[in-house]
Amino acid sequence: MTHRDRPEVLAVVPARGGSKGVPGKNLAEVGGAPLVVRAVRACLAAPQPTAVAVSTDDAGIASAVLPEGAEVVERPAHLAVDTAGSEAAVLHALDVHEARTGRTVDVVLLVQCTSPFLTPGDIAGVAGAVLGGADSALSVAPFHGFVWRDEPRGARGVNHDSRYRPRRQDRPEDLLETGAAYAMRADGFRAARHRFFGRTVPVRTEAARVLEVDEPHDLAHARLLAPLLDAPAHAGPEPAPAHAGAAQPPPQAAVSAPDAAT
Repeated sequence: MTHRDRPEVLAVVPARGGSKGVPGKNLAEVGGAPLVVRAVRACLAAPQPTAVAVSTDDAGIASAVLPEGAEVVERPAHLAVDTAGSEAAVLHALDVHEARTGRTVDVVLLVQCTSPFLTPGDIAGVAGAVLGGADSALSVAPFHGFVWRDEPRGARGVNHDSRYRPRRQDRPEDLLETGAAYAMRADGFRAARHRFFGRTVPVRTEAARVLEVDEPHDLAHARLLAPLLDAPAHAGPEPAPAHAGAAQPPPQAAVSAPDAAT
């Protein structure tokens, strides 16, 4: 990491114009603001990001985020298809931003606007973990459920022995990947070309805020929850959540939504 008075921290928000599950999803409003605008505002309200870049192929999305203070990175067509991963969009935005500004980025964040209840504290938590020495970090929520997998021979317990049913307080805590925020050392991310490498630190968030908008019912759910979950965010700044112990990599949770380019 370079030695400057303030590290360069770039938050990248991937936001394609196309969406099969929810057409125009990233411009859909929750709590009076488009999903992509909510994500940009959360990034700008966190203390570490020095710039926020929205990677998009859509003029409407670009028009929505420019007045918020984000820069727009025009995403090439081959990175805007359903099969393109988010990492490719972040790498492209990272290259474009550095070429534009002439500044080397120390930490790059991947922030998903499909998580409407992402907070500045979530972003501060993952960024702070990497600035504090981790190679990569992700937002997680405590999870105590019994996970099963349907297989040809029948259902199989994934994170538990189905013959043993301990009480919740007697079971180890699993961590659910929220899909909302990730942070990576920029040089390590370029080398690995993946968001998880080296020492990965999980950063806890509130389980009640975990929601990913992938289907129309998710959007309806978010709109119902917004009056309840947005209210505390307007009461004043929130502290960044403490990250989990550095020596503990995130468990292999069996519940994680597949990630395509957003």
